[in-house]
Amino acid sequence: MNFSEFSQKLGQVEARGLWIEIAILAGCVLVAWAVCRWFGRDQPKDSIWFGQRTIDGLLFPLLALLFTDLARRAVMGFQTVLVLRIAVSVFVSLVAIRFFARVLSAVFPASALARLVERTISWLAWIGAVLWIVGLLQPVLTELDEITLAFGRTRVSLRTIFEGTLSAGLVLVIALWISATVEKRILSEAVADLSMRKVASNAIRAFLLLIGLLFALSAVGVDLTALSVLGGALGVGLGFGLQKLAANYVSGFVILLERSIRIGDNVRVDGFEGRITDIKTRYTLVRAGNGRESIVPNESLITSRVENLSLADQKFNITTTLTVGYQSDVAQVQSILCAAAAAQPRVLRDPAPIAFLLNFAPDGLEFTLNFWVADPDKGRDNLRSAVNVAILAELRRAGIEIPYPQRVVRVESLPTDTSPAPAARL
Repeated sequence: MNFSEFSQKLGQVEARGLWIEIAILAGCVLVAWAVCRWFGRDQPKDSIWFGQRTIDGLLFPLLALLFTDLARRAVMGFQTVLVLRIAVSVFVSLVAIRFFARVLSAVFPASALARLVERTISWLAWIGAVLWIVGLLQPVLTELDEITLAFGRTRVSLRTIFEGTLSAGLVLVIALWISATVEKRILSEAVADLSMRKVASNAIRAFLLLIGLLFALSAVGVDLTALSVLGGALGVGLGFGLQKLAANYVSGFVILLERSIRIGDNVRVDGFEGRITDIKTRYTLVRAGNGRESIVPNESLITSRVENLSLADQKFNITTTLTVGYQSDVAQVQSILCAAAAAQPRVLRDPAPIAFLLNFAPDGLEFTLNFWVADPDKGRDNLRSAVNVAILAELRRAGIEIPYPQRVVRVESLPTDTSPAPAARL
């Protein structure tokens, strides 16, 4: 239907028929809302079908589109249809927007690029709906088909490029949806180990995206046999310019498969110590107790020395050192140190805190206190500070001295003075 036919039908609409269409549309929307409300009562808030408020998911506009289109076909037999036709185009655009928005937000929850794609799809969907309502969609597509671009000896129209982009985007988003569903509904229950779940989800997503890309290229008319040349060029590129990227990518899968380093382990890499929070395709995130994060390439974890502090024991040791006077009671000092550490709720009772007389220092007796925690990600310096404050208070209460450093300063006399040089003790 072109614009003139749309204007002619608009003039043929009667007030009574218009109100009938509005009532039918309201009934279709009400039925769609009731169905979504009934089946979405116990659904999670991140559901693609139901969304956070039942009606902001994909199922509501999809059901409304189905009911409205069926009603439109039924009403066409006895009157001119206008409102239901407009509603169908609006619901089609809303289905496309909800589909892309929900899938991208579920797969990439914090991506700015995903938000940009959502806004772009929204603008294209609403522009397409307006052009369809007024009957200008087909003329616009015809004009786009006549505008061609030359790529060597091949000429491609703008319409082909536009439709190919939409087809590829649709197929890839469907692949992402399937991979997210498999990871959430199947892998989370079948695979208990977090590292194995991560490698399985990455492999499934990569495989589905590859299959989706091949289907998209085939849908737009690209000869897949021509990809053999591209594959050879890609292999040469990986061998030279992208060897580091390929090495990090493969190393990430090796780390996840052999499970020598797992998510949640405490590790020390190049002097940086912390807990592994995530293993990405190219790098691994290590978070220290003070909140800092280190991005470690996966290849470094394979080729360099890495200390896994959680591989054999999940307990983490913290030490603190102090010096007391030589006249102090050693057993009393050890008891004060152990009691100060044991009073902290984060300190483990097994193994219990233990204090050692480590050295006979020039300034006094040097003690070292050892205690263990199971949650170093909550901070070590804050716990060490709390233990030190408690030790200082107990030592002062017991009258045990923490001596000042003692040094001997020798003052040399003038060259003409033959008397021995005096010594001063500070």
